[in-house]
Amino acid sequence: MPYQPTDIITSEAQIRAVISGIHAAQKHKVLDHIDDHCRIWIERSPFIIVSTVDAQGNLDTSPKGDPAGFVKVVDDKTLAIPDRPGNHRFDSFQNILQTGRIGIVFMVPNRNEVVRVNGSAQIVRDLPLRESMAINGRVPDFATIVGVEEAFYHCGKAIIRSKLWQPDQAAPTDGLPTYGEALFAQSQSGLTQEDIDARLRHNEKNRLYDE
Repeated sequence: MPYQPTDIITSEAQIRAVISGIHAAQKHKVLDHIDDHCRIWIERSPFIIVSTVDAQGNLDTSPKGDPAGFVKVVDDKTLAIPDRPGNHRFDSFQNILQTGRIGIVFMVPNRNEVVRVNGSAQIVRDLPLRESMAINGRVPDFATIVGVEEAFYHCGKAIIRSKLWQPDQAAPTDGLPTYGEALFAQSQSGLTQEDIDARLRHNEKNRLYDE
């Protein structure tokens, strides 16, 4: 039986009764555009986490990665994210088509802070824009245009606590299922474990940018 909570928070007032006050800097740091500090960070980020929501409020969060600077700062109110070959589920695209909303976390290896951007989103096929984000001669089929409404730096406490950039202190990976093992158990594809592992090796070697 699923866990049933017994002390549920239903208002911000209840939260503020426990933790009151907010530093002025935390209010004023939120910008409505990409300034020089955010731009430099975004141009150095090789990994982002994208969140979208559909019309029913169902959320999707997905990782995206490429060489640093793959997210293009078009201007101080606009970002562009290239779409690379993936699982063809297009969960984020389906959500964007319904609500046109997006949230992004930009990460830079060996830095504890992140930059967060929230705003509107559109899926486009503008050829000059897509050509400017080609890798290995492969032009992305689509790009996501982000209309920046909020942009701000987020402190590094979470990454410091997690010791994400301290692999010598990471928990052991022994016993963790591989992606192939999880797919074999969960996908009911009819393929053998060996077939799935072979396909994954092929994808990782040959299909980072090509279908």
